[in-house]
Amino acid sequence: MHGIAQPHDHPPLVLASTSVYRRELLQRLRLAFSVRSPQTDETQLPSEAPREMALRLAKAKASAVASFEPGAWVIGSDQVCACEGRVLGKPGSHDAAAAQLRLLSGRESVFHTAIALVAPDGRTQVQEVPTRVRMRLLTDMQIEAYLRADQPYDCAGSAKSESLGIALVEAISSDDPTAIVGLPLIALCNMLLAAGFPVLGSAA
Repeated sequence: MHGIAQPHDHPPLVLASTSVYRRELLQRLRLAFSVRSPQTDETQLPSEAPREMALRLAKAKASAVASFEPGAWVIGSDQVCACEGRVLGKPGSHDAAAAQLRLLSGRESVFHTAIALVAPDGRTQVQEVPTRVRMRLLTDMQIEAYLRADQPYDCAGSAKSESLGIALVEAISSDDPTAIVGLPLIALCNMLLAAGFPVLGSAA
């Protein structure tokens, strides 16, 4: 999937992710880009904190794709949801999603969204943008109704805040409203500009 065309002499921009959500977010910047799967093991390391896990995986994804895309600008991102010290991954099934929402009901969770940018010269920037989410007290009936409607089985935390999942939320706090969806665009723009990538100069 690509955005607006860039100058031919500009190094290509590559998103190290096959996530539909991240691709749609990156399209907001109206930049031409390609996507490539990083094929990265996302297993949590022993005693690894959620924030450190997100930072490590974002960098690993960007570095993995950069090794196959010489001369490109490569973006990697990872999101880890944690509630009361427990990491919540993508549920993958209805029953697992229902269990996650019962755990999150009435509680605050933190979505640690990390982003990494590898420049054509190999320089790498990495940043984490936390988002605090407090869920409403949810009944089993509400959970079932929501899951049937949104089917968020590929989303950590089992709720799509950009869709009906916002109805489950009591409050969201973050410095970047796009971080919760999976790709913090404010942080990405800051990184691209700091590295000399003309974000606005390449957009229509």
